[in-house]
Amino acid sequence: MLIAMAGLPAAGKSSVAEELGRALPAAVVSVDPVEAAMWRAGVDRGQPTGLAAYLVAEAVADGLLALGQSVIIDAVNAVAAARQQWRTLADRHRVPVAFIEVVCSDLRVHQQRLERRSRSIEGFEEPTWGAVQARRAEYEPWTEHRLVLDSIADLASNMAKAQEYLTKAAHPPQSAF
Repeated sequence: MLIAMAGLPAAGKSSVAEELGRALPAAVVSVDPVEAAMWRAGVDRGQPTGLAAYLVAEAVADGLLALGQSVIIDAVNAVAAARQQWRTLADRHRVPVAFIEVVCSDLRVHQQRLERRSRSIEGFEEPTWGAVQARRAEYEPWTEHRLVLDSIADLASNMAKAQEYLTKAAHPPQSAF
C-alpha cells in the first residue's frame, strides 16, 4: 500500500507518519531530509530542489513498493500534480493508495508548533510562519477521497482514525458483479 500524507509544515503530518510507520509497519519516505541532503551535497538552493526531492522520494518509494513493502510519503502534497504522482506510482505497482491530510485547526497553536519545532535535519531551515501562510494560499483544493485529521486532537485518537481508514483502503469492498 502507498500512503501519501499531506498538510502544511508543522501541521502534524510527520508525527502521524512516523507513528503509522511503526504501527503498520511501513517505510516512511520524507521529502524534507531528501531536500536537505541535496543542499548538503552542494546543490544550489536556487535550483528546484523541492521538485527534485519529490522525484527522489518517488524513486525510493518505487523501489520499496517493488519489494512488496508498504510506503508512507511524508510531504506537503499541496498541489494536484504531486497527488497525481502518488496515484500513478501506486497504479504502476497495482497497490492501493490512501491520502491522509493533517491540518491544525487552531492557527495560533499551528504557529507556535512551527516556531518551537526542531527536527534536527542537518542543513534544513524550518520555514517561517509567513512562508507557511504563503503555502496555504497556494494549496490546491482536493478532488480525491482522503482522511482529514486535525492535530488538535491527541495523536492516539488520530492514529485510531488513520488505522481504521487504512484498513478499509487496503481491503475495499468487492463489487457484486
